Amino acid sequence: MKFLRFIQVLAVVLLVPAWSRAEVADGIKAVVNDRAITYAEVEDFAHDAANALRVQYAAQPEVFKQKLNELLNDSLEQLVERQLILHSFDTEGYNTKLLDSAVDDMVRERIREQFGDRVTLMKTLQARGMTFEQYRKEIREQYITSALRNQNVQREVIVSPTKVLDYYQSHADDFKIEDQVKLRMIVLNKTSADDTNAIKFAREIQAKLKDGATFAEMAAIYSQGSQSHQAGEWIEPSKLRPELAAAATSLQSGQTSDVIDTADTVYIVLIEDKLAAHVKPLADVRNDVEKTLRVERQAQLQKQWIDGLKKNTFIRYF
Repeated sequence: MKFLRFIQVLAVVLLVPAWSRAEVADGIKAVVNDRAITYAEVEDFAHDAANALRVQYAAQPEVFKQKLNELLNDSLEQLVERQLILHSFDTEGYNTKLLDSAVDDMVRERIREQFGDRVTLMKTLQARGMTFEQYRKEIREQYITSALRNQNVQREVIVSPTKVLDYYQSHADDFKIEDQVKLRMIVLNKTSADDTNAIKFAREIQAKLKDGATFAEMAAIYSQGSQSHQAGEWIEPSKLRPELAAAATSLQSGQTSDVIDTADTVYIVLIEDKLAAHVKPLADVRNDVEKTLRVERQAQLQKQWIDGLKKNTFIRYF
């Protein structure tokens, strides 16, 4: 059967006049049964992602080229899978009456949500060089693909507590947290590198703190940073600028730093609390682990399903 399908596709190509045969060969990227997937379809499918890559790697043309090739290959595989799923739908006797009704409802919902009315839709489609029938066909194929994926892959996957524990223990490094400090800051900006007024002002604030003023009060009144009205936040010292990291590491919980002078800013830091490096407990990450294992299992089911469809389908890449 696969050989016969190949002969049918080959016959179509050979019947094309010699002057345009190269164009047909150049235009076809893959054939699934008797359905050709063209270069244009692949490029259109990858259009938005390709534009994002073009912006992201504007200064790295070689990297962009590599990423674009990977994207186009992945897009081709997704289009091949879509055709495999559509072929499965056509050959397995699904109820097309219920499908057509659902697609009509979906089209009406898309028009209402994305275009507002049918007139705007038709103008948009015309600008794209697309007919309403092609638009409806696209939605129909999306609906079929989504429905069969849900039926064959996205069904509920049960993740056992044993698997969760095994994953947690074997990926302990993924759940490590470095030393953390919970701190508040009073931030005074310098007008220049030689500005001594900010340091003088910081020392006056420090004197008020020693006289009993609260750090929160002084921060709310005097701090020029975004931290002035914020409660203390947990942060890893390694993510602070070096001068602040040194203070965060050396101070104990409840201690306030001396005036910290940097090239552009003066700081006073309060360490509210400290937390030593540790591995997050399983209870805190259980949901994330279950989600990871569920996604992995669904990916396995997806591969098994698609591999099964491929066994009964003619596929050729060009």
